[in-house]
Amino acid sequence: MDPHRLGLVSTRLHYFQLVARAGSIRQVARALNVAPSSISRVIVQLEEDLGTKLFERARQRLRLTSAGELLLYRARLSLGELSRACTEVGELQGLHRGTVTVALVESVARGLFPAVMGAFWERHPGIAVDVQVMRSTEAAAAIADGECEIALGFDLRPPRGAQRLAAALVSIGALMHPAHPLAGRQALRMFDLAQEAVILSDTSLTLGATIEEALADASAHVGRRVTTNSVGTMVALASAGAGISLQARLGVEAEIAEGRLVFVPLRDPKLRPRRLVLVARNRDRLSDAGAALAAMLARAVEAQSQA
Repeated sequence: MDPHRLGLVSTRLHYFQLVARAGSIRQVARALNVAPSSISRVIVQLEEDLGTKLFERARQRLRLTSAGELLLYRARLSLGELSRACTEVGELQGLHRGTVTVALVESVARGLFPAVMGAFWERHPGIAVDVQVMRSTEAAAAIADGECEIALGFDLRPPRGAQRLAAALVSIGALMHPAHPLAGRQALRMFDLAQEAVILSDTSLTLGATIEEALADASAHVGRRVTTNSVGTMVALASAGAGISLQARLGVEAEIAEGRLVFVPLRDPKLRPRRLVLVARNRDRLSDAGAALAAMLARAVEAQSQA
């Protein structure tokens, strides 16, 4: 795909580059089948807007000034990047087969990832995706060991040979049945949970230790509790009215939207938002199919910061 034909390069810049290459307005006019005066007006207007001469006449030819040489150099760099982008877009459109292996934490696998996959397969129906649900630390290790191309989890640090593509802060809250007495609150503090039955992620999940520390610091002596390494179990228990689940709202969007659960933000200095991080292999080790999926996941992750 040609950036000029796609209208990605302005007429001004296009004319300037052609004249710089040919050294003659008339020659360019003949090649484009336009009046020389039209090209001349465009060049003059560009020089006036920039406040400097771009060409000087030498022996019946136009020669670039220092300013003209600088503009031509930068224009060529810009055109090169545009051409590369057009080529890469064309390659994406041509994806018909391949397999991408992805490591995800459970909360991402419940909501964000399925939504992205619906759009991905509309564009690339022939691409297979191997999804591995695991803890964040395991997801980072899977990238480092070459077991997957893409990983999406909390507080991931790109290992050697990998890059961070996107990140978003995700707040922590109390997830509960709509009939719960605290469901109408705008926000909660940890001490509001004293004597409440709570549902916690165990220490195998990174959030578990953070929640335990915040509860201890607030001296919130909770009542009955369930600890589990399954986000799905936490959501199911909260939906059944068995207690308040302390977690991010990521992965529970459908239940909240349908009114089956209520999410109330937790305000506590010990509970900083979690950072959802998308990591992928470096570009030279990332397949075309992986790059296509990673680009769509990056947009979805960035949208979480605006949610």
